[in-house]
Order: sequence, then C-alpha cells, then structure tokens
Amino acid sequence: MSKGTQGKPAKPATTGLKPGQDAPNSGQYQERGPRGGHGPEVTAVQGKPLPPTQKPGSTYDLVDPTNNGAGRGE
Repeated sequence: MSKGTQGKPAKPATTGLKPGQDAPNSGQYQERGPRGGHGPEVTAVQGKPLPPTQKPGSTYDLVDPTNNGAGRGE
C-alpha cells in the first residue's frame, strides 16, 4: 500500500469511481453524470465491482459509508 505525505497509508479515492471498479469501502454510492448531474444511489460492498451506470461517462461517489468495521477500508 502506498504511503501518504505524513507516513500514513494513503486512503483510497471515494469519488470519480468508474463502473466495474472495485468499491474501496462499503456503503451507498451516488451516480454522477459527466456534466455533474445526480443519478440513483446504489449499495456496494467493499472489494466488489460497482455496477454499470445508466449513461456512458458517468461515475460514482461514496455518499454514505457503512457504519461497521467492514466499511472502514482500513
């Protein structure tokens, strides 16, 4: 795992995630369109691929992380 600037492990990105990319944390992900519009929320499990988006060019942002040990990504 890469190190951040303070010697701590770098946190995985939680915005701009592409469909098919493994979710870095468990929780609710909001679909974002290429021009910033909002799409539906989906539930994703850490380490599992994110589902396809409704339109090409859309990405996912983590909006509500799971509040248990499995969703912390540590």
